Order: sequence, then structure tokens, then C-alpha cells
Amino acid sequence: MAQICVYLGSRQGEDPRFLEDTRAFGRRLAERGHGLVYGGASVGLMGALADATLEAGGQVIGVMPHHLVDRELAHDGLTELVRVGDMHERKAQMAANADAFVMLPGGIGTLEEFFETWTWRYLGLHAKPIGILDTCAFYRPLLTFLHAGVEQGFLDTATLDTLISAANPDALLEALEARLDKR
Repeated sequence: MAQICVYLGSRQGEDPRFLEDTRAFGRRLAERGHGLVYGGASVGLMGALADATLEAGGQVIGVMPHHLVDRELAHDGLTELVRVGDMHERKAQMAANADAFVMLPGGIGTLEEFFETWTWRYLGLHAKPIGILDTCAFYRPLLTFLHAGVEQGFLDTATLDTLISAANPDALLEALEARLDKR
């Protein structure tokens, strides 16, 4: 059983497919025998992911700094809620508990966590798989930008190739599992 760290929004977004794919990802994660590590909130896509994983029998670890417990409404039904001092501790704790990382739709916090994790991989601080669930082509502009970074010489192809991108939960989980098996 792998522990999958997921970065995603504390809001639901406008398209109902964001919520649908988030719930499907949580269910499939649990059904495939994986655990979830995430930011610990009960709201938005974060709460939907945790609820779907738990309902499917999965284990869920939430990690939340004390100052966000009220703001992000900490989920009180998790397998474990880890309270930490600040955002740096949150990211370190999440990474320490994860075998792989996934980004679902979200805002600036989601992007910040994703890019830091990807940078850590680039710097050789870990070799864990990193995936992007591209629901409704939400991350297509970002992926186009990253490809432009390769074309313009700011990013090498090998670094870009460390990312896995898929449009549906099953395809993403299958690709992540294949990379986990090769480690």
C-alpha cells in the first residue's frame, strides 16, 4: 500500500466535474489499497477527497498548521489529523509520509505545494512519482507553459518527463503505480 500525497483546492471550483473526479480519485485510491495524505480540511475538494477515500475504506492522514484549523475547517473524521506549527512543517510532514504526489485542481496553495515538491525531486531530495490529474483540461495551460519552458531552454526534457499527467483518475493511478513499482 502506497501513501499518496494529494494537493488540491479548499474550494470546489465551478465545474461539477472537478468534484466528480476528486471523489472518483478518492474512491479508486482506497479501492486500489492506497492511503491518502493531504492538507486536512473538511471543505472544498479537500473535504470531498477525504470523505470519498474514507467511505471506500481507505486510510486518510491530514496535516494542518494550527493557524489553519479554523480557517480551513479541519476534518474531524480522519484516520489521523496531524497538527503542525506552520506551512513549512506541513509540507515536510506530508512529504515524509508520502510515496508519491498528485495535484488535483486548486489555487495558489496547490500550485505552490506542487512546484516545491517537483523542485525537491529535481534537486535530488526524493525520487517519488509526481502526477497531475488534468480534469476538464484545467492544467492544460500549465502543461503548455512547461513544454514552452523546454522549447525555450529553461527546462530540460528529462525534468518534464518526471511528471505524469492524465485526464482521469484510473489512468493517473495506473501510471503512478507503474513508477512506484520501478523504484
